[in-house]
This record gives sequence, C-alpha cells and structure tokens, in this order.
Amino acid sequence: MAQNSMAVRAEHQARFVALIEQNRRSMFRVARAILSCDADAEDAVSQATLNAWQAFGRLRDDRAATSWLLKITVNCARDQFRKGARVTYVEDLAPYAGEAEAPLISDLWEAVCRLPEDSRALVTLYYYNGLSIDEVAHVLGIRTGTAKSRLARARGKLKNMLEEDAP
Repeated sequence: MAQNSMAVRAEHQARFVALIEQNRRSMFRVARAILSCDADAEDAVSQATLNAWQAFGRLRDDRAATSWLLKITVNCARDQFRKGARVTYVEDLAPYAGEAEAPLISDLWEAVCRLPEDSRALVTLYYYNGLSIDEVAHVLGIRTGTAKSRLARARGKLKNMLEEDAP
C-alpha cells in the first residue's frame, strides 16, 4: 500500500514538473509584461510555482492547467507590482519579444511594454502565449466581452504608437 502511495506521489510530482517546464517561458513572459524588471518577474514566477504546487492537488481538469497556471502567475505578478514598481529600461525588454530578432518585432514589443499594465497582460496572454479570448478573460478574472473590447483598444493604441514611431 505504501509503495502504491509513493508511485501516485511520484506521478503527481512528474505531472507538475512537466506542467511547469512546458509553461515556464509563458509564465515569465506574462509576469514580465506586468512587471518592469527581470528580477521581479522571476520572483513572481517563483511564487506562482510555489502557489501552484500547493494547489495542484485541487486541479481537476488537466486541459485547464495552462490557463490555471497563468492565472496564478498573473496574480503573483500583480501582487509583486503592488509591492513597488521599478524603472523600465526599453533596452532590457527587446530580448523578450519572442524568437524573431527582426526590428519590427522589437519595435512591437517595445510598444506593448509602453501599454498600461492591464493591456500589456492581455496582449501578452493573447498574442505571445496564444490563449483564446475566453482563456485570457478567465486568467485575468474579467468577462469575455470586456477582454475583447480591451484587446481592441490595446490594438488601436499599439497601431497609433507604431505609426508615431515610424520614420
């Protein structure tokens, strides 16, 4: 019986580790979109990982695991943000634009980082992490219609920023 319990615990731990490994980059990216420096984002991700581990036994639907984990990360990042904002240096943000190193991608990421915090989180979850609008709404704790309208406003702001920055 004890051996069976150990096997279940090992499987539980392996599922959790796989979930974190699979979503680590997304967790950092969404935390970084809310917070102004890497250290704060790393702290938020660490706290989110701890919180997720403590609550992992209550997760009933593995299909919702990614949005559940990102919601925890958003909440931890917001808590960290409330503790005190730091200065953002645009040069520090460019590496987090994604895989592509093209100037347009970098310009877009810089514009995203200039958006207000709620818009940054929404845009990052939707475009950079590939969540559906329903998943974004769930992660941010808002209604789907609200997420859609905020996303539309954020896109408009981004368009204006990029047009203003264009030579």
